[in-house]
Parts: sequence; structure tokens; C-alpha cells
Amino acid sequence: MIEIPSDLHKDLVPLAFLLGNWAGAGVTDFPGGDKANFGQEVTFTHDGRDFLAYHSHTWVLDTDGNKVRPLESEHGFWRIDQDRKIEVVMVRDDGVVEVWYGELADKKPQIDLATDAVARTAASGPYSGGKRLYGYVKGDLMWVGEKQTPEVPLRPYMSAQLKKVVTPEDVERWAKALPDDMPDDGIAFFK
Repeated sequence: MIEIPSDLHKDLVPLAFLLGNWAGAGVTDFPGGDKANFGQEVTFTHDGRDFLAYHSHTWVLDTDGNKVRPLESEHGFWRIDQDRKIEVVMVRDDGVVEVWYGELADKKPQIDLATDAVARTAASGPYSGGKRLYGYVKGDLMWVGEKQTPEVPLRPYMSAQLKKVVTPEDVERWAKALPDDMPDDGIAFFK
């Protein structure tokens, strides 16, 4: 169920499917790094202005699914215009700042992004750009990322499938929206 908050900026309605907390797992594999399974938590929020705030944290998982160590953290801001063009400004914990441009597909919740500008600190590793594809598929948020360095051409490096995290606040809000004549067990209402 995609809920559109009443205080969501009107320009962001096409991105409402991203809102909320997401958690799941994926795989990472890139030359020069370890191939690993990872866990991820992603949050998209808004404060009524014309952008979504984005936070992502990933960590390496062992074979039992336990957290081993942090992998990457990124934070950013997502905007969309009337032509479904998207811009993202993102900063990552490894000292990389990126500007991404892309678009929301027509008639489906899918976003294609590519880097337009990359700035790196002296401490960051080699990186020259990337692409990302995000999609809302059967209630899950799925994404795949590609990256390139001066030594490695553009290639996939991370992908994940994330499930929406339902909070007690969500349940309370949904309960308030139920009809007053809803039976205690809820089943009779649907008969």
C-alpha cells in the first residue's frame, strides 16, 4: 500500500512509493574488493519541502546473516520536476560527493540514475562514476548499482532487495483509519 502523506510537497507525489523505512539484504562484488553479502537499512523522509531526505547504511554479513562490520553509509536529497526528471545530491562516508541525474519511468515506479559529477577527498578510493536502477516491485524496493573507476569500466557492484519496515506508529495510524463499525476480530467486516 502506497500512502501519500497529506503534508507531502505536491512535486514529490510521484516519489511517494520511496517514503518510509526499508531493510533487507544484497550482494556486493567489485574488482579489488571482497565479494560479500550485506545487510541494508534505507530511509526516505520528507519535511514538507520539495525534496526527499535519503539515508542508507550497509554492513557486511557473515554466512549466518550476522553483522560483521560496516560497509557503506550515504546520505542525500532527491528532487523531481514536472517532467519526471530526478536529481540527487549524495555524500558517502568514504569521502565521495556525487550529483546524479535520471528519470522516473512512465507509468511504473522505476528510477534510472547516472552520475553527472563526482568529487572525491584525498582519502577516498578511486571512483569516477556510476549508474543506479531503483524499482518498486510487488511491495519491495529493489535496486542495482554499477560503478566505474579509472582502472575498471562501468559494471554492477551492488544490488539489494528491501522490505518496508512497519513501525508501531504505522499500525496506530492505520488503525485510526479503520471504520468505526469494524468488528474486534476484523473478519466479519470483509464478509
